[in-house]
Amino acid sequence: MTAPFMNTLAQLKAGQLAGITRLDLSCGLTEFPREIFELADSLEILNLSGNALSSLPDDLHRLPHLRVLFCSDNAFTELPECLGQCAKLSMIGFKANQIRHVPAAALPPQLRWLILTDNRISQLPDELGQRPLLQKLMLAGNQLAHLPPSLANCQNLELIRIASNRLTRLPEWLLTLPSLTWLAYAGNPVEMAVDVADDDATPDIPWAQLALADVLGEGASGVIRKATWQPEAKPVAVKLYKGAITSDGSPLHEMQACIAAGQHPNLIKVEGRVVGHPDGQAALVMDLIEPSYRNLAALPSLASCTRDIYDPATRFSLAVALRMARGIASVAAHLHRHGITHGDLYGHNILWNAAGDCLLGDFGAASFHATADTLETRALQRIEVRAFGVLLGELLERIDTGLSDDTRQVLEGLQARCCQPEVLARPSFEEVEALLQSIPHP
Repeated sequence: MTAPFMNTLAQLKAGQLAGITRLDLSCGLTEFPREIFELADSLEILNLSGNALSSLPDDLHRLPHLRVLFCSDNAFTELPECLGQCAKLSMIGFKANQIRHVPAAALPPQLRWLILTDNRISQLPDELGQRPLLQKLMLAGNQLAHLPPSLANCQNLELIRIASNRLTRLPEWLLTLPSLTWLAYAGNPVEMAVDVADDDATPDIPWAQLALADVLGEGASGVIRKATWQPEAKPVAVKLYKGAITSDGSPLHEMQACIAAGQHPNLIKVEGRVVGHPDGQAALVMDLIEPSYRNLAALPSLASCTRDIYDPATRFSLAVALRMARGIASVAAHLHRHGITHGDLYGHNILWNAAGDCLLGDFGAASFHATADTLETRALQRIEVRAFGVLLGELLERIDTGLSDDTRQVLEGLQARCCQPEVLARPSFEEVEALLQSIPHP
């Protein structure tokens, strides 16, 4: 319990927050503060994560403008039915509770984004498929052996995270959803039955040979630190993996996928796997990325839901955009040949420099599939092709030099083919790569 949060609660109780549109309270709450209703005229986003709540008031709908509700890291055992009465509520986050039961009555009519990661859910109501605006569904780290067949009706569903559950098969309807673009299913029996490429070629690197320095970055799956690798004193990056379930799945599955991906010019090279960490923590040693590289985009916002946020100043020449598109198509084709879908092919997971060199990172949503050419394999790969189509559209929107009408027509045609609703009619990444290579170099 920290002073800033207590001050926020004190301000709420003193009536000093009138007119705010967002309220964040994390101060050991065991009951919903009734003073929140005094913000009914303005409150749109309510974040009560990190408390000890197990229920919400039946009259929550008295917050008529409430669009977003976060109640992660609390003590809920069921999704509160009162949510279903909130007319404008479209985003619900109840990650890391102890939820076993999801009543149909808890699903609001405008539901667009549902986060139930890291709970104890074994069944979802059929009524989930009656929420036509549903776009993003986060269910990793539960006990689901089946998904409601009614989800086949969710024509706008673009992102599904079902990693670390109990699914023994992927339902056929899932692989035909016209808008599905980002799918993560690692850590289910259906995925673990796949033979993963032997990774004996990845060397073990003793922890004692690494001298850690500054933190370079931190995400849901772990911390990346700069390090010196002895005895050659080579500068490297070390990713130390966390053990907890993330929104994508298990960090240890991510590490396995990084190793199995092998080497490619558009992947960050894995130097080896760390052994002998004093706490037994899993870690990889990777190439240190040159400082000229930067993220292509930022994560989606609450409003954009499944679409990245680009800096308005981000513009490319045709040469740079084509180089990036070719690189990403090439590395995606490489991964598919190795039986891996990335699951999160997005601008925010791509590093690029001014020359158009690029690296695809973050394997947190990666899953393994059979390398044999089956309908299921083809569908899984073409779902990822749609992600490339979205990315290609984002690149096209930002080309400001060198793009002729003919080339634009070719690229827009490719983008449309990648995003068409008929999953198996989309091109493979080999076809995409070949078409991009056929465009004359500017």
